Amino acid sequence: MSQVISDGWLNSKLEDVVDTIVGGGTPSKAISSYFQGDIPWMSVKDMNKNELVDTVDHISQEAVENSSTNVIPAGTPIVATRMSLGKIVTASFDSAINQDLKALFLNTNVEKKYFVYWYRSIANLIESLGTGTTVKGIRLEILKGLEFPLPPLAEQKVIADKLDELLAQVESTKARLDAIPALLKSFRQSVLAAAVSGKLTEEWREDNGCQITQTDIQQAFNRGWETEKLKEFELKGKPPKNDSWKNKLPQPYLPTSEEQKLFNDIPSEWEFVSVNQLTRFVKDGPHFSPKYSESGVPFISGRNITIDGVDFTSAKYISEDLHIELSKRCKPELGDILLTKGGTTGTACVNKYDFDFNVWVHVAVLRVTDENIVNPEYLSLAFNSPDVYSQSQSYTHGVANRDLGLKRMIKICFPIPHIKEQTEIVRRVEDLFAFADKVEAQVNAAQTRVNNLTQSILAKAFRGELTADWRVENPELICGENSALALLERIKSEREALALAAKAAKKKPAKKTNSRKKA
Repeated sequence: MSQVISDGWLNSKLEDVVDTIVGGGTPSKAISSYFQGDIPWMSVKDMNKNELVDTVDHISQEAVENSSTNVIPAGTPIVATRMSLGKIVTASFDSAINQDLKALFLNTNVEKKYFVYWYRSIANLIESLGTGTTVKGIRLEILKGLEFPLPPLAEQKVIADKLDELLAQVESTKARLDAIPALLKSFRQSVLAAAVSGKLTEEWREDNGCQITQTDIQQAFNRGWETEKLKEFELKGKPPKNDSWKNKLPQPYLPTSEEQKLFNDIPSEWEFVSVNQLTRFVKDGPHFSPKYSESGVPFISGRNITIDGVDFTSAKYISEDLHIELSKRCKPELGDILLTKGGTTGTACVNKYDFDFNVWVHVAVLRVTDENIVNPEYLSLAFNSPDVYSQSQSYTHGVANRDLGLKRMIKICFPIPHIKEQTEIVRRVEDLFAFADKVEAQVNAAQTRVNNLTQSILAKAFRGELTADWRVENPELICGENSALALLERIKSEREALALAAKAAKKKPAKKTNSRKKA
């Protein structure tokens, strides 16, 4: 079906405006010296940009002479016919090409930039015309048969110039939008850093004087330890006969003077503590892969943990019986902190889910000593703050199997304020993050609109809508000998003349550099 074009244009074919199509090849990879030269050699790896200044690979002159590759002159449009379908590039240098690419030598009566923009405008169509199961390719006869909207030459140049201007504006807008997510990430990190340093609530603290002490923290630790021990006795069905078990109260890890230097000038109302001092339960999931089920109880690993919560969409499942068995070791409860400790380590969130789930070894479950002293949300945001996160990375050992061990994890240190200030900090962080989330959503929507705008502009260009006024103002440039019909006849005449001349000369075209082997 012919595409809708402007009056005065012609629906031609790609083969009508491309004089020659030249392919390429790959030199033998068994000869390493072939790939140690300085001649650019283009492949689909280089098709991710519109204009190239270099290629990923380079080959030697000997490689060119002993393979089916061809060196293509600078500025020649090059398209992918296998993988990366719909991509077209030009290079600012002569380059050899491999067998997955084709160089399109345009007729001199066709504006190159106009052709390149047109090809990009139908990228989705070209991709859909590809065949193949594992790797898609497009047959040469289909490529040659693509419908090409042919306006008068003068109008081609005007369209190309207008697209240069409009798409440059689109790219500029896109670049500014693309930079915003990184700014928002930096903003969130700055908020967390200010939260844990006391700067976020500096004025609030002046108006609401309240202080936490090491005594408060130690007493909460004692109560928390006793609570967990009583749970253990109950689980075993062996209640204690007296209070002698309380004499086994452990002493939590206390930050060293060197560790306190990690945070300079913390407020005098705050205390510097370790994770050990603030938690009564720190365990991880099973150190083996359990038997999974099609349904049942969600079973999560480190990849499911984000600072915004747990992503259950990719969670696996275990049976109810296995969940009960694994819960004897570790069972997340409401208000627990979930911290990644394997693979990607140091990311925390609070369990706010009122349904059962279980965790693998790569997730640690931390329970605060006393929520009247420690707000779990504050502990979670502290873990995610830059200086505390860097500690978790320092305590992470291993290369292939990275692990933030439980005994190292509890030595992580940071400042903590009174529970009232913790609550205020959490509220402010949530408000600021909500603002950042709103901006991010607006940016994402704007990026979608901008991405669609490029295709919209290209579509209008090749329907003739961008040059409607220009045609009215310049009728002499689109009629008579300047018309599209006359242009197409001129292209055909020149091609026939060249064919006759070539036949008369009976010369065999050169195989290599700047060759134009007829496809």
